Amino acid sequence: MQIDPSRHSAADNYKLLTNLVVPRPIAWVTSVNAAGTVNLAPFSFFNAVASNPPYVMISVGRNDAGGPKDTAANIEASGEFVVNMVTEDLFAAMNISAADFPPDHSEIAAAGLATEASVHVRVPRVAQAQVSLECRLHTSLVLGTNTVYVGEVVMFHLADHLVGPRLHIEGFAPLGRLGSPSVYCRTTDRFNAPRISYAQWLEQNVPSTADAENS
Repeated sequence: MQIDPSRHSAADNYKLLTNLVVPRPIAWVTSVNAAGTVNLAPFSFFNAVASNPPYVMISVGRNDAGGPKDTAANIEASGEFVVNMVTEDLFAAMNISAADFPPDHSEIAAAGLATEASVHVRVPRVAQAQVSLECRLHTSLVLGTNTVYVGEVVMFHLADHLVGPRLHIEGFAPLGRLGSPSVYCRTTDRFNAPRISYAQWLEQNVPSTADAENS
């Protein structure tokens, strides 16, 4: 089957994209408005995009009225945000924070959460999150009805039990987003598959001269 997005509605294309590009990590973003109200909202158009320096991106759509969402307005005004990662124990709180609270009503208290001060940015992090990334806005890019915000990670916050020798992360199992409107996944089912080199591939797949002569 071939589906041409130009022949379908934005809702249909969103449904297809979000059900096919899976799983997606969830950025649980804290931001602060001019009045000091802390906004908290989840976004699954999110990923790491560079490592030296470390950068992450989130993509924020418009609200139902067609205007900027609180997160977008706050990032553009302050140039700062924090990405908190969602583990299963925080799912209910994350789900509450996705509701359309007004800008002057913080989702933090409504979801039964607390905040901790960040180190390099004024935006606080979610105290209960096992991982938080302090970000300074690097650039933004408008893509249709979404705006992509690229933030430089200026501080990592990690629960002590996650950090093993040589900064290996152990036992971290954030939730992922699958299809719309409300399908999620756990990341506890894993397997390890070391990457092979070209030389190893040649050794495994190309007969040697001696093998060829003996065949």
